Amino acid sequence: MTRDAFPAAPGDSESLEPKSLEPDAGGQPWLSEAERRALSKRTPDSAIVFALAFTGIVVSFMMTLVTPLLPELPHLLHVSTPDAMWVVTATLLSAAIITPIGGSLGDLYGKRRILLILLAAVVLGSVIAAFSSTLIPLVIGRVLQGAGLGAIPLGISILRDVLHRDRLGKAVALVSATLGIGGAVGLPVSAVIAQYLDWHMLFWLSGVLAAAGFVLVYTLVPVSTLRTGGRFDAPGAIGLALALSGILLAVTKGNEWGWLSPLTLGFGIAGVAILAVWVLYQLRTRHPLIDIRVATRRTVLLTNLASVMVGFAFFSSAVALPMLLETPTGTGVGLGQSMLVASLCLMPSGLVMWAMSGTAARLTAARGARVSLLLGITIIAVAYALALLLMTEVWHTLLVATAVGFGVGFAYAAMPTLIMGAVPSSETAASNGLNSVMRTLGSTAASAVIGLVLATNLVTVGDLTTPSTLGFQLSFAISAAAGVLGIVLTLFIPRRTAQYGAAALPE
Repeated sequence: MTRDAFPAAPGDSESLEPKSLEPDAGGQPWLSEAERRALSKRTPDSAIVFALAFTGIVVSFMMTLVTPLLPELPHLLHVSTPDAMWVVTATLLSAAIITPIGGSLGDLYGKRRILLILLAAVVLGSVIAAFSSTLIPLVIGRVLQGAGLGAIPLGISILRDVLHRDRLGKAVALVSATLGIGGAVGLPVSAVIAQYLDWHMLFWLSGVLAAAGFVLVYTLVPVSTLRTGGRFDAPGAIGLALALSGILLAVTKGNEWGWLSPLTLGFGIAGVAILAVWVLYQLRTRHPLIDIRVATRRTVLLTNLASVMVGFAFFSSAVALPMLLETPTGTGVGLGQSMLVASLCLMPSGLVMWAMSGTAARLTAARGARVSLLLGITIIAVAYALALLLMTEVWHTLLVATAVGFGVGFAYAAMPTLIMGAVPSSETAASNGLNSVMRTLGSTAASAVIGLVLATNLVTVGDLTTPSTLGFQLSFAISAAAGVLGIVLTLFIPRRTAQYGAAALPE
């Protein structure tokens, strides 16, 4: 794989004339400060980071946008509850498929260009959804909104290209944390709109925010000059889309279809089989969508596996804690709060991720990204261990959600740094995209597993049937176990990683 840079042409276009980009004295393929200043047209680094962080918050908000609407969607759309759930499933599938493909396209044709295309898709999807009153157009709109999640790994990769290394750590930590910030902070906003306004206002809001992100990126973010040689691997993209679709459909619909039903087993087995063939094809093709040899490097592989555990543990709190808060008190299990209160209890989790991004970056710079990841996952595991004992007061859930936010903030800050330190600079977008898919896979698994646990451990008091205390305890225990497994995986990540063209550096 070659490492080429394509400088910006006069104006704001992206030239297609290649320029060699050699590593600096330290072996890192960083642009010189003079090149960066010319590239950014003297745009302050803080403005670039703000634009990309704002964009990350907006696109992650799309994942929880319709959560408050879920109980009402069957009535609003005149469909069954399983059909209404496609409004969520379609977004999840779109995000998982488009994220790695968008990363590969960014490496090939310009990260900023692809980022703008993804934001435009979110705007279009929001408009389609805002005018929807039936299921099909709403699902189409949500598919386009889900595509925007690929903006986060693209933004992280742009930061590597245009910021000086001394300012990179904190910026990467902040943009990476937006994957959790947007959902946690946006949830109460969605709850207020869903409760007091027309539900279509949710999509008008998302459209306005995505349009604002588009303008910020277009005006403030410079053209990223680092490109990968070769061509786009269309067969690889189709194969990955089919494989992820099969696996994620089996995981997300398993509770509904039955885990041993022919439909669930068929999609799951087909997805795994296609994935196996896809891996063989990627190893043989000259210009793969994802370089499997790089993806299976010890640091990259273990970081991605740990990302699955972090994604699982993070999303477990978004599934179990609101249900605990909203379950009626008459059963002796729940806390009897409204959706709005439950959303507000989760909001500090996102705020903590934002507040801790600087601290996580300083820890990464001082002790290495491996230490930051290890600390983050340990905090998550301890938080869920506490949740087994603290589940009888509203402040208990607030404490657990905030502690999980602390841990996720450290973990999310470390993951891109570990990935970028172990892959060629020309493959950062695709590699970060794959890491985002692994987080999404963990979140998807959490939704299915925790949903199954709570649905099969019930208590009935009078006319009320709700998850039992044992169901919540099992959910927290499984989440703690995911954290422990993440700790074990992180401990096997090498302390020092031989980087491309560089001496071994601490990780």
